Amino acid sequence: MDDLEQRFQEAAANSKKLSERPDDDTLLKIYALYKQGSEGDVTGERPGFFDFVGAAKYDAWDAMRGKDKAAAMQEYIDLIERLRT
Repeated sequence: MDDLEQRFQEAAANSKKLSERPDDDTLLKIYALYKQGSEGDVTGERPGFFDFVGAAKYDAWDAMRGKDKAAAMQEYIDLIERLRT
């Protein structure tokens, strides 16, 4: 595991230890950056109209389409660090 991946995994663990719950928009950004950094571009079909949370998550991840995995990892790490301070 390279240094970036290790820091990404540490940030993922730290995201569960935040002192305050982030607002919904920030939570969606955290989710989208994590998914883009760990899996790459979104796959599968968008959840249906009545699955509001699933659709919001899908849309947030889809907005990251084309972003390099390493760049998404670094943005995720930076965001979690800002939220911890």
